Amino acid sequence: MVHRMHKPLGHTQAVFLMVAVALLWSMAGVVARQLESAARFEVTFWRSAFTALALLVILPLWRSRGGSAATMNKAAASRSAAGRVLNRYWGVVPESKAFWISGLCWSVMFSAFMLALTFTSVANVLIIMSLGPLLTALMARVFIGQRLPLRTWLACVVAGAGIVYMYGSQLLAALTAGDAGVSDLLIGSLIALCVPVAGSVNWTVVQRSQMQGDPVDLVPSVLLGACLSALYTLPLAVPFSATSADIAWLAFLGVFQLAIPCTLSVVCARVLKAPEVSLLALLEVVFGILLAWVGAGEQPGTNVLLGGGLVIGALCVNETLGWRSRRSMPRGQTLASARTPDQQQ
Repeated sequence: MVHRMHKPLGHTQAVFLMVAVALLWSMAGVVARQLESAARFEVTFWRSAFTALALLVILPLWRSRGGSAATMNKAAASRSAAGRVLNRYWGVVPESKAFWISGLCWSVMFSAFMLALTFTSVANVLIIMSLGPLLTALMARVFIGQRLPLRTWLACVVAGAGIVYMYGSQLLAALTAGDAGVSDLLIGSLIALCVPVAGSVNWTVVQRSQMQGDPVDLVPSVLLGACLSALYTLPLAVPFSATSADIAWLAFLGVFQLAIPCTLSVVCARVLKAPEVSLLALLEVVFGILLAWVGAGEQPGTNVLLGGGLVIGALCVNETLGWRSRRSMPRGQTLASARTPDQQQ
């Protein structure tokens, strides 16, 4: 079954939608600080479980609105009755390697992020996550041969410098002061590192799938990721200790911080280049730090503000130069370059 939107997103629309996605993603830190008694793995389980439940409702509506239609090929014909139902309503394509790889990546991102927040601050987790553009640019270049403009490489370097400054200065200060929380900082940082690694693999898989004309909708891989995350954190989450308020907060995150924005992010990835998506996703860092500051009292230091300024500056310059470059192209060339891989077939 192939999922197609009625009207493909333009590049500018995809950019603004990705900014909104980053804002929704950024709510996790401040909401996590409102939890009363939910344990580490329980936090991840409930959020992933509610994400899966939300997607079970959202995906059939999404696919119906998009005008999905079944494609009969050898793989589809050989599916069981249950497999055909899963494919029809939720787009599950078990014969696709891209579907499974992307789903596994989502499950790692879902689990590692919330677990890392239980060890260290929101700012530290988000800083580590910001390594995504650098890893994504490298993977896109190596595995799919995607040539990148110089401005994107420079933006990655500047953003990376800001990240190194933010994190390195905090770690150095903690070591100098003999802070007992250094071990938690290191453990939380290592867990958080799993997020950009999995994210860079995920975006590259999505891009490669579209470039090869693979008629598989990768949006359902978000559902697979949520199910996998809930499945392998459940044994570690019991006995449950979350209050009803905790569960309500985690349900909110499952729907509005994961299910909806993660689905939209995959749609953006059909239009934007992988490193570009990852650069825009860096806005989650700034939004998240500000929300944690205002809503949870986690005030960032000067080093965080200076490093964050470098990140935002790199994003703004990259997008501005890219927009001007597209405007200078002939109209036909601009439209051709804005087409998604599905449209170019």
